[in-house]
Amino acid sequence: MMEFISQPWPWYVAGAGITLVMFLLLWLGGEFGVSGALGTMCSMCGAGKKVPFFNVNWRNQLWNVVFVFGALIGGYVAGTWLSSPNDIELSAATIQDLQKLGISDFSGLVPLELFGLDQMFTLRTLVFSILGGFLIGFGTRYAGGCTSGHAISGLSNLQLPSLIAVIGFFIGGLAMTHLLLPYFMKL
Repeated sequence: MMEFISQPWPWYVAGAGITLVMFLLLWLGGEFGVSGALGTMCSMCGAGKKVPFFNVNWRNQLWNVVFVFGALIGGYVAGTWLSSPNDIELSAATIQDLQKLGISDFSGLVPLELFGLDQMFTLRTLVFSILGGFLIGFGTRYAGGCTSGHAISGLSNLQLPSLIAVIGFFIGGLAMTHLLLPYFMKL
């Protein structure tokens, strides 16, 4: 049992789990989205007194904050006690593409050329963090939700705005991967 839990789960197991959670959320009248939890936490801290956007009844969305903290705790437990000691499996084509970008260490879950401690204060990491953070925040606010809210919750509710947002996310991801990332990797 522990070996099954510590291995990457097949898509049909993870997909069935997400379907079950979405079914329960729809049945209970809830919506899924991580960016909403940030707004709820801002409301809980009194941001509604200064900014009308945060002047909402945060008690109705408290479960969203609990979900985010549960995800953080679950991520820590999975990374600390349930992670596989094996290297992540990548296709030969992916390895070849990453090597063209200067990424050659595939020994861990994430490439050390991007996420190693020695990369923390490089120009490339600062550009990724500041520009990426701004674009994610702007895009989430402009689209009325984040990728998880639109792709998982919005599409489950058959919402047209979520379909348009998800198509935009994929176009943005492809543009970043094929047009901007090779340029930024040279920084």
